[in-house]
Amino acid sequence: MNISELSLRRPVLAIVMNVVIIVFGVIGFKFLGVRDYPAIDPPIISVRTSYGGSNADIIESQITEPLEKAINGIAGVRNITSTSSNGSSNINVEFNLDVDLEAAANDVRDKVSAAQRSLPPDLDAPPVVSKADASSDAILSMTVQSNTRNQLQITEYATNTLVERLQTIPGVSGIQIWGEKRYAMRIWLDPDKLIAFGLTPSDIQAALERQNVELPSGKITGDNTELIVRTFGKLNTEEEFADLIVKNVNGSDIRIKDVATVVLGPENEETVLKKAAFR
Repeated sequence: MNISELSLRRPVLAIVMNVVIIVFGVIGFKFLGVRDYPAIDPPIISVRTSYGGSNADIIESQITEPLEKAINGIAGVRNITSTSSNGSSNINVEFNLDVDLEAAANDVRDKVSAAQRSLPPDLDAPPVVSKADASSDAILSMTVQSNTRNQLQITEYATNTLVERLQTIPGVSGIQIWGEKRYAMRIWLDPDKLIAFGLTPSDIQAALERQNVELPSGKITGDNTELIVRTFGKLNTEEEFADLIVKNVNGSDIRIKDVATVVLGPENEETVLKKAAFR
């Protein structure tokens, strides 16, 4: 007995079966997820390197190309794209879909670590290797503004207050601050005064590295006491930086204030973030 004969002999059973199929079909249609493209997270690894003060040609020849040659030898690499700009290098490595993202990241870290010996020794920081996660894109942006605080004070408030509170919210993986202005001691050199005193910018840099430093001073031990000695060598104010001695010529001390202007200002003045209002 086939299904056709059973349906003719038992019409009520056939109707009930059709109704059940229709009900389950409606329920499945409502809960079935349909995507034009499958949710695929491609294994992409990015390598970012900062080298302040260098132009794009130096970044490409001394950083991007050596790293690309090292990374190109990894198995499973599908595509490598790089961007060399003033002061920074960014390399994106795309692997085949069958490659494990964790294993690919470890392989890239190993190759980058081995290639660091061929990179400039005075990099701002070692190359940063990170995994590209499709679910880590920013989903919410906030604008912080004030009529009484400048950009430096707003950045300090956002970093020390807002970021700490927002990071404690469940589900928040990371927070980025765009347009931040961090405090920095800026020394504006006067070329004419430098020439008059026979100094160069390297002399100013050497003086800062030599005198603006705080080193461990050891301890003093007695019969019944032990004291830790601390020397305060870090400069904090504009006056302290201005009074720093650069060189002694014929018994006269040449200080930074004699050849430059010291100002407490933002670390980066080359970029700015503005919010446009449209009506």
